[in-house]
Amino acid sequence: MNLSRIFVIAKNVFREMVRDRILYIIGFYALILAVALRVIPEFAATTEDKMFLDFGLATMNILTLIVAIFIGTGLVNKEIDKRTILVLIAKPVSRSEIIVGKFLGLSAVLSVLVAAMTVIYLIFLQIGNIPHSIPSILIATFFLCLQLSLITAVAITFGVFTSSLLAVTLTFAVYLMGNITPDLVQLGRLSNNPMMARITQGLYLILPDLSRLDLKNDAVYGLQALPDATALMTNVGYGLLYSIMLLAIANLIFWRREF
Repeated sequence: MNLSRIFVIAKNVFREMVRDRILYIIGFYALILAVALRVIPEFAATTEDKMFLDFGLATMNILTLIVAIFIGTGLVNKEIDKRTILVLIAKPVSRSEIIVGKFLGLSAVLSVLVAAMTVIYLIFLQIGNIPHSIPSILIATFFLCLQLSLITAVAITFGVFTSSLLAVTLTFAVYLMGNITPDLVQLGRLSNNPMMARITQGLYLILPDLSRLDLKNDAVYGLQALPDATALMTNVGYGLLYSIMLLAIANLIFWRREF
């Protein structure tokens, strides 16, 4: 693979997202936080600080997740539907470079969104005089970026061989199931059914364990305690390796497609 060609594809994806005004979501996020800072104290006078901390991170997660899934599933699919993929593969660009370039381009957009939202989030925490741990929040948002990159890889993989609607549905399903895979294993053990236990264990091995990349609770409720450094590095490696594996699968499927 040629890094310069991958960089050009990633840069074009980034420019296209900016042209489509995806970054306007940042302003929408700021508006939501402004309303929440005003409204939450009216409903929870004693727990408003924790609620705002949780609400800000959860809203950031939801907005960026929507971008990752809906844009990610259409990155390659859109090129196939419009037949512009024929122009791309006719050039000296390999299919693997297209996959990796589009993945890096969308990941860059999501990283910019998360970084900008984090700055806005911290500003609102200061305005509201809400106690918070900046290191915990930064670590949580960093892992959010890893989680979004993994979901982007899932979305691209499904988008390579299915319709956009089905790819969106499957990616949402993987996200929801991936957040409860440890609970599924526990449920299988409690069922006392060997078949159910094997099914839940299989799902745990196949689906990404997204709970390893979700540190929102540490940022909200563990103000004085940061996760263990070894565990953090292990989870970073897990997220990166899983994304690479998914991109390899997407590349294999894409190579076998005929246009």
